[in-house]
Amino acid sequence: MSRKLVIGDIHGGFKALIQVLERAEVTPDDQLIFLGDYVDGWSESSQIIHFLTELSGKQECIFIKGNHDAWCEDWLASGHTPDVWLFNGGKSTLESYEDYLPEKLDLHLEFFQRMKNYHIDDQNRLFIHAGYASMHGPEREVYSSNYRWDRTLWETAVAMDKKLQRNSELYPKRLLLYKEIFIGHTPTLDIGSRIPVNKANVWNMDTGAAYTGALSIMDIHSKQFWQSDPLPSLYPDEKGRNL
Repeated sequence: MSRKLVIGDIHGGFKALIQVLERAEVTPDDQLIFLGDYVDGWSESSQIIHFLTELSGKQECIFIKGNHDAWCEDWLASGHTPDVWLFNGGKSTLESYEDYLPEKLDLHLEFFQRMKNYHIDDQNRLFIHAGYASMHGPEREVYSSNYRWDRTLWETAVAMDKKLQRNSELYPKRLLLYKEIFIGHTPTLDIGSRIPVNKANVWNMDTGAAYTGALSIMDIHSKQFWQSDPLPSLYPDEKGRNL
């Protein structure tokens, strides 16, 4: 039976990606939805992009673009390497591309350019890297950068009174738009959790793979999830984004 599986922020941890796909026993019949931030952190960013381009030819994959992916795309397109990117994992991404031929770089650029800002499925579930500020949803977002940078959606869900009902006038309007919302971007480590966290109707899948956490994959129907080993144990000679 086919499944719909959502994957959190990978941040260059190719070994972790392979682990979770194996532990979840992913088959070509499964649909995979990646929430972005494939690169920047651990040493295998280019390997991840190469693997995902090939994987997308074997099964249905949806790739959401994260803020780190936008930085990498900009570098591939223009050669631009802002300090803010280099200091936030971009240096390891550049190093992973050192031996790439120009034609391979072009293929990777096309892959980044095809990524989606967000995805809404046939059950009115939203998949987005970070969030959105508009009470009318991402379709009406004034600043497209919010798709990749917004933290207020998650902060709102975390701060909500657990007793607040969906029919209350106080229930945040932007959370009422979707059956469920799946995000990454803000590590669950920030609120003391190493596993995916559900607040209101928002599921946060960024379990800190860029830092000391693991990479997570979840069946969106059953909510069963699988995790890699903590990334520092997979890359013991590296720091990731643990500055």
